[in-house]
Amino acid sequence: MASLRVQNLHLPASGSRFSYSARRHQNYCRAAINFPSNLSPKGAATFQNLLPVIKLDELAQNQQYSVITEIAKTKPLGSPKESRLLVSKLQSIAEAVADRVEMHNIIGQQRNNWNHLFLHSINSFALSASLMTGISAALPSHLLALKLSSMLLLSAAGGMMLVVNKIQPSQLAEEQRNATRLWKQLSREINIMLSNKSNLTEEDVNLAMDKVLALDKAYPLPLLPGMLEKFPEHVEPTCWWPKKQNKKSPTPVNKEKSEGNGWSQELEVEMMGLKNVLKMKDESFYVELGKLVLGINKGLAWSGPAIAGLATIATGFVDSPIGGSWAPVASIVGGALVAVLNTVEHGAQLGMIFEIFRNCPGLYRKIQEEIECNLSEPEVELRENGEIFATRVALQLGRSVSDLKDFEVFASASCKVEDMKEFASKLF
Repeated sequence: MASLRVQNLHLPASGSRFSYSARRHQNYCRAAINFPSNLSPKGAATFQNLLPVIKLDELAQNQQYSVITEIAKTKPLGSPKESRLLVSKLQSIAEAVADRVEMHNIIGQQRNNWNHLFLHSINSFALSASLMTGISAALPSHLLALKLSSMLLLSAAGGMMLVVNKIQPSQLAEEQRNATRLWKQLSREINIMLSNKSNLTEEDVNLAMDKVLALDKAYPLPLLPGMLEKFPEHVEPTCWWPKKQNKKSPTPVNKEKSEGNGWSQELEVEMMGLKNVLKMKDESFYVELGKLVLGINKGLAWSGPAIAGLATIATGFVDSPIGGSWAPVASIVGGALVAVLNTVEHGAQLGMIFEIFRNCPGLYRKIQEEIECNLSEPEVELRENGEIFATRVALQLGRSVSDLKDFEVFASASCKVEDMKEFASKLF
């Protein structure tokens, strides 16, 4: 028997991802072509014609194995060492976020206690001063002591009001409550990324760090310095997220645009209309409410200490020729009015209400930026999944996904606020 054997081809170690395919080709090449020795001239000629085909096949296989070997020798995209480093970085961020949650929660409770303490203390001082001024008329022998005590209490009430109106404890407490909620949300996002370590990238770690820095800037921990302006000249929505760099502005939807990844032409129209409603109706409405509450709060913040000061001066003229009968009346009424104004300002927590009206448009602006970021991406496969995105946005606004279809008519840039009969959000 004449025999033709192809030499074995040596491949990389079995640990390579190509080992299984390589063994298949190796076993295939071990096959031998056996034929009888007493071939006829015709059979021998046929075999001679097969030899070039066999040689060409062997050459192609050698080239294929050479390519496989070179690929197997290349370094993988994410080595175990790099993966461990990314996980360690993200775990450090997760620990810092968990610490921020505890700190903001504790500080929020503390500043809420401040609001109750100062509220009741100032009211007690003002009402006690008014009562002492009234009693002084019935006890002339103790006039000096009662008058000095009343002046001291009114002065203390006015000074405390100046400090409290500057820091706005109810607003500080609301800031910390919002911060605690947002830090918990970021902690859940990081834990989800840590649970999927195989797909972790450097970009994920950098994004988590940017979110931490943005939250620290939006809701600072220290009271002084670093406290947010309590009476800003211009009311702007709160921004607690890192700004995304859009490649370009969202373009009007055209019918030739490709679909996929949960996106459709109808969904793009819905998102564009929703963005317009959020910007022109929801956001502007709460910004205007914030300006109104800020004006009322600012007026009370200045009038309370001023009236306390006038009442203190009036108390000094009690039982004097200049004071006459108006000084006791001014002192008593002034003290009572100080308690009323303080109760309206800090008992009703106008600072907290202003902070709510500043955070609501912040959420609406964040949704607008997310919609713009997705619609500005021409490749639908690079966007967030359309169905998931629509569900998340609908839940943030307290609506169902089917409700988003109601905003299709507002997708045009020429749409006016007067045409919008309903707000986009049902939660606030």
